[in-house]
Amino acid sequence: MNGLRRAAQRRLRAWAARRFGRDVLPYVIDRRRIYILPTRFGLVLATLIVAMLVGSLNYNNNLALGFAFLMASSILVGMHHCHRNLLKLGVDARSDSDTFAGLPAALEFVLANPSGIDRYDIEIRCADTAAAVGAVRAADRSPITVLLPTTTRGRSELPQFELVTRYPFGWFRAWTYVQSPLSIYVAPTPKGTRLPPSAKAVGDAASAESPGEEDWAGLRDYVPGMPLKHMAWKTLARGREAAVRHYTSPAEAPEWLDWALLAGVEAEERLSQLCRWVLDADAAHRAYGLRLPGIEIAPALGSAHRIACLRALALFECAPAA
Repeated sequence: MNGLRRAAQRRLRAWAARRFGRDVLPYVIDRRRIYILPTRFGLVLATLIVAMLVGSLNYNNNLALGFAFLMASSILVGMHHCHRNLLKLGVDARSDSDTFAGLPAALEFVLANPSGIDRYDIEIRCADTAAAVGAVRAADRSPITVLLPTTTRGRSELPQFELVTRYPFGWFRAWTYVQSPLSIYVAPTPKGTRLPPSAKAVGDAASAESPGEEDWAGLRDYVPGMPLKHMAWKTLARGREAAVRHYTSPAEAPEWLDWALLAGVEAEERLSQLCRWVLDADAAHRAYGLRLPGIEIAPALGSAHRIACLRALALFECAPAA
């Protein structure tokens, strides 16, 4: 039975995708896109009401007949409210999500309710394996996060997601499909014990005994408290603003996180170690670049640079270790 139900759902999803095409986020749910069917509890209740109608007519029991009609009208009202719970509801989502292998990917959605009624029991389903339930007040917006499990690195795409509600009584299930692809980038698990390239640079800089081993980087404005031995006296003698000589040490130079530095290590272990180095360099606010076979990302700082490096590691096609 479950197999037949899943096959019917796949066929309905494919039919909806062919009929309506791709949706653009943010999307407002249209009346034609809402499907509604009774739940198992609703089918049992409908069977019970039919039995009550037949029995009350057979035995001429007006009280039972009135109660059966009352329940039937309640079912119709519940069906209307279930359908209205999704109607004109707005939904938006981040098109990309980043995570690490073995950790869930956080898919972030935002529900927008421009109407004057509250919306309850709104479930967002992704890939039949992850779901989250939320509510949104009248004339308000509400974020919902769906956690999707991941196992291996790479990129996966969800062609659609589903909004479901069983409000108010659970007698009906109303749902709609939003045909807007969501991408998930799964970076390697950050692990490894090797020291990053900056560790050697810091050691070399600490052992330097004179500025002659450093690179000249120009003049900087003098700030009270700076060592006077670096003062640019000639500049001051010419009547200019006080300045100090600035040198760049090896530890201050941008570091390269290079695939070649891990020669002899298995490919996936190399990627995990590089991932660890990327996170460490980003946390330390050090400028860093990434080199992979056929890929080079110039040194930079910031979250956009970190995401670009992690996605490069996620999408890298491994070759045998050199």
